[in-house]
Amino acid sequence: VSAHPVVSHKLSVLRSSSTSPSSFRAVLREITFHLGYEATATLTTREVPITVPPAKKCRTGAGDGDGNDHVEATGHKIKERVALIPIMRSGLGMVDPMLELVNDAAVHHVGMYRTKSLMPVQYYNRLPRECEVDAAYVLDPLIATSNTVMSVVGMLKKWGVAQIHVLSVIASRDGLSELLRHHPDVRVTVGCVDGSLSEDGDVLPGLGDAGDRLYGTPTIDDEEELVHPSKRKRTMSVGE
Repeated sequence: VSAHPVVSHKLSVLRSSSTSPSSFRAVLREITFHLGYEATATLTTREVPITVPPAKKCRTGAGDGDGNDHVEATGHKIKERVALIPIMRSGLGMVDPMLELVNDAAVHHVGMYRTKSLMPVQYYNRLPRECEVDAAYVLDPLIATSNTVMSVVGMLKKWGVAQIHVLSVIASRDGLSELLRHHPDVRVTVGCVDGSLSEDGDVLPGLGDAGDRLYGTPTIDDEEELVHPSKRKRTMSVGE
């Protein structure tokens, strides 16, 4: 759990109901980058040979010539094959900052939604047939009951991933406890732990529906799911 004051500040901006979708996306990106930096600290590296241009040539802008004056050195490269597993929709907002940290990572999307009984239902899965991943980072801004993220973790274990790391901005205390109880071998990095869940299984105070806030979409009542937006009782106005 992050104790960084900048993360605490940005979490308040993320939670605020006055934060616009564009600002929400930007702040989620910033928080994810910070949490991802901490989460990737467990990756390992291997030595690789590199060459460095001489300082004089850098200052003058001269051409490379034959390259014989370049300095040989030893660099490092991440050893593990890394994959990012965003849980759609809201996990999509965490992909780009993670790719800035680990730009060679594969991205495999998993789509889940939660029923009224708070159980997850998978509607999309782009995991390849063969697992060629050493470390997977599951991306989901919110961990509420943890049923959804545990379902994805179980899927990744069955697929054959050896190292699984869950990255979330906010987690409920109960949800986090359940996740660690069922999967003690999984690493978890979160920005904040909230104390309670509502009767509907939402984190309190949480940050609302992360997917809706990312993309500026309205909440739709169940009975209006199949109704055209122009005919719904609640539509999003220009100033909403």
